[in-house]
Amino acid sequence: MAQKTNERSRKRPAPTTGGRRKSCFFCKTHVDEIDYKNVGELRRYISERGKIRSRRISGACRRHQRQVAVAIKRAREMALLPYVAEGRDDREGGGRRDRDRDRDR
Repeated sequence: MAQKTNERSRKRPAPTTGGRRKSCFFCKTHVDEIDYKNVGELRRYISERGKIRSRRISGACRRHQRQVAVAIKRAREMALLPYVAEGRDDREGGGRRDRDRDRDR
């Protein structure tokens, strides 16, 4: 019993923060509203796979990150930006196998 309490009381080391937090690009340049037609600027906030980057990665503030997400979604709807990345399938089997297709029938 005494051993279990010792294991529980052991604390994990605090995670290190990688230094200074990035400042928001849009706040620096005094941008009020983000336009969905400005595709070149929006591409910076999309990963290689086509996912919207998080605030932690992009460095945008809460207000501007929300505007970026809405602008990206609008640009996708207007076919200015892709929903997914183009290219080969990275999965090992190359997607669905023949036996999976037979099971669906």
